[in-house]
Amino acid sequence: MSKRHLFQSSDGLVTKAIRGIISYNPLLSLDEANRVVFDTAYNKSNVSIISGGGSGHEPAWCGYVGENLLAASVAGDVFASPSTKQIVSAIDRVPSDKGTILVVTNYTGDCLHFGLANEKAIAKGHKCRMIICGDDVSVGRKGSLVGRRGLAGELGVLKILGGAAGAGGSLDQVYDLGVAFSQQIVSIAATLDHCHVPGRTEHATLGSDEVEIGTGPHNEPGYKKLSPVPSVQDLVKQLLTYLLDETDPERGYVKFKAGDEAILLVSNFGGVSHLEMGALVDELLEQLAAQWKLEPVRISNGFLETSLNAPAFSVSIVNATAAAANCSYSVEEIKSFFDARTNTCWESLTGSQSVRRPRQEQFVQPPPEPKKVIEEAKDLKIDPVSLEKMLRGACEQLIAAEPDLTKWDTIMGDGDCGETLKTGASCLIAALDSKKLAVQGSIIAVLQELEEIVEGKMGGTLGGILGIFFVSMRNALEENIAIAKSEGLPKLWAKAVQKALDNLTRYTPAKVGDRTVMDTLIPFAEGLRSGEFADGLEAAIKGAELTKTLKPRLGRATYIGADSSKALPPDPGAWGAMVAIKGLQSGI
Repeated sequence: MSKRHLFQSSDGLVTKAIRGIISYNPLLSLDEANRVVFDTAYNKSNVSIISGGGSGHEPAWCGYVGENLLAASVAGDVFASPSTKQIVSAIDRVPSDKGTILVVTNYTGDCLHFGLANEKAIAKGHKCRMIICGDDVSVGRKGSLVGRRGLAGELGVLKILGGAAGAGGSLDQVYDLGVAFSQQIVSIAATLDHCHVPGRTEHATLGSDEVEIGTGPHNEPGYKKLSPVPSVQDLVKQLLTYLLDETDPERGYVKFKAGDEAILLVSNFGGVSHLEMGALVDELLEQLAAQWKLEPVRISNGFLETSLNAPAFSVSIVNATAAAANCSYSVEEIKSFFDARTNTCWESLTGSQSVRRPRQEQFVQPPPEPKKVIEEAKDLKIDPVSLEKMLRGACEQLIAAEPDLTKWDTIMGDGDCGETLKTGASCLIAALDSKKLAVQGSIIAVLQELEEIVEGKMGGTLGGILGIFFVSMRNALEENIAIAKSEGLPKLWAKAVQKALDNLTRYTPAKVGDRTVMDTLIPFAEGLRSGEFADGLEAAIKGAELTKTLKPRLGRATYIGADSSKALPPDPGAWGAMVAIKGLQSGI
């Protein structure tokens, strides 16, 4: 794997990249603060399709904004989901008379943030739906509670939905098509090595005599390593068997009957030459015809959804006939949607427009946010000196823990957990230093600031969980403020934390024992019921320590090989939450 980059740090890289990518199409605009790319020429009378996710997968998703495809896209940090605030901004940028459909790949952080944005949009009166695309067959049905993760099959869903929306389909028609199509996709990836994120020191690697099957697009460990490296013919044979063997109880997700029409998507993760990709597609087509009696009616090959510089690829096969049987559109109509011309990267990155405008006009600023107001009667106040000491203690300990958290998350996930928590902690310290957060002992003011930090700066799974947690806790404190007078402050805190956890269960199935941040948060809430913070802290420490012995059941860590016998580090999310709680204790 090459660790050399033009840009030696990822700081500011995402926004700069988007500015460059969209320059080919003068009809695109960028809300830089929210990293939202939107089509200024989109048709408001059509269904608006919006997608997005972590950066590092370009041209997904900003490269697919335009005619007959996305109305808007939203980008998170490298391999981290965008925040709820960013997604809500995207929805607001492209309102539709018919409604909006959010399309997201099946990763916990993306599902949480897009799910919360979907609920907020509905609460504001928008007609909004959400489709979660999970197409990877590598783990199998028993491998994870979270289901199949998303690979480049989602791009086929976006292309079909964009064509259907452009043809004037109703919200129900387009949504039903998207669900039906997404359920008829099987995908799998293979890699010669992992990618490298600019500026990161921790990274996974493969030996020169290894190839990995079942890797994810965020550097997640694969399902299976092969050594010595098989021939291309043998590798393709194994991949197609995983995808198409209907007798496999773990992976037989999609079935083909004689005469069914298939669509093939082959995505270059970024580091495979055009020469080899062409030969790979030829080998795939030869084996599909000879061994599986399939001749795809449509083929897309290239940089569909990348993974920075990874020398890897994914293969996706869609049963278009079966999709048509489960929606109101025919196979011929589905193919016509796939064929619909766009002015996006789907067609070419060298788009030529006869009418151009000054490039700076493409970059716009978000409207000013309304000033936050705190109702005095619903505010909760404590000694301001102690409060600031608690906050700084938590932040400083999180920042100190970042190297370990990053290292552990690199082993089990995509490596962003430590950086995500450090970002949040640094932003809160900056708010304290700049007096933007005038801590007058107001807990509600602190929670509002934390919500703003999480929604604006922290993506990923933890960002989604913490966003819901802080919003729910603030609402619970405001609604139950009277308890502080009648039963005491500890009872109010216990009720608020428990209410926040109860709301989280609507968005994640994680429980104690699943090796997630909930292994710390749930025991912490239970410990608080005694009325003593120390009891909550003790329970949180025990919960975080226990994750060293647990097998992952949710999140990206579940994609590590099931036969792995390696000793595991603590779950970084659970450990980070424990460190923050311990830091709060230091200020009490």
